[in-house]
Amino acid sequence: MANINPGINPGVNEKRRIFITVLTVYSKGGKFERVTKNLKKFINIVLIILAYSTVNLTLGGQSQEPGIHEHLGAKIPLNLTFKDADGKDIKLSRIFTKSTVLAFVYYRCPGLCDPLMTEVADVINKVDLEPGVDYDVVSISFDNRETSLDAKKKKQVFTSLVTRSFPDSAWRFLTGDSLAIKEATDAAGFDFKREGDGFIHTSVLIFVSKDGKICRYLYPDLTAKKKFGILPFDFEMANLETAQGKEVPVIGKMLQFCFKYDPEGKTYTVNLLKISGAGVLFFTAVFVVFVLIKPKKEKSKKR
Repeated sequence: MANINPGINPGVNEKRRIFITVLTVYSKGGKFERVTKNLKKFINIVLIILAYSTVNLTLGGQSQEPGIHEHLGAKIPLNLTFKDADGKDIKLSRIFTKSTVLAFVYYRCPGLCDPLMTEVADVINKVDLEPGVDYDVVSISFDNRETSLDAKKKKQVFTSLVTRSFPDSAWRFLTGDSLAIKEATDAAGFDFKREGDGFIHTSVLIFVSKDGKICRYLYPDLTAKKKFGILPFDFEMANLETAQGKEVPVIGKMLQFCFKYDPEGKTYTVNLLKISGAGVLFFTAVFVVFVLIKPKKEKSKKR
């Protein structure tokens, strides 16, 4: 039995114990009839990898990591009170009066938040829908240390990028206390993690109906130049569907499977391990099916 280091995280020790147990069981291996000896060894290796991956996901998933956990159909509590860019208290029920594009950001963010809000301003200029009439935008800081002054500075920067007719109330920049922020982000499934003076977080636009129901999550693409891309068609359709109260799931789950968030680079990178692992499992399954079916065909021919 391999040594377990008592000085490391207990969860890691537990992973090792389970992995070693699984390895021992599968090394003694079962019998796979009508499968060649080499194929049996290959399948055992695949099973060991799967077992360790399952243990890693189960035990490693105990600590909540930053990300989006879609809560389609759930409601944002509209009784929550935040402060607007002028320092005035305002309840969400007063500003969620139509389809609302909600973005959780923090105004001193050095990475994702500015590119996201820049792209929001750009897509507002491109769509046919009228801001303030067909939809509103609300940015909420998830940093309880930020003030209305921080919100006002960002509002001046990003609303100046909107070149079309744009009422002041069509895009609000809010700040709030830790309790209000937690309740709002928990309801939306937006998880973030404080790290030093900043945060590890992801970016998403959440489309909320006038009664607070979450109808759509839109995941902007982040390019190598750290610029977001939001398709005007997606933005427009999401608002139209939200105005009707429809819940529309997207392929975000597949994107989350294929991509992972890099907290150091504050960007998304291709998760080659998951993609290659899925490919290996797929071709293994095809190969096993082929090997199992082939003997049957040969027997039928002999008859």
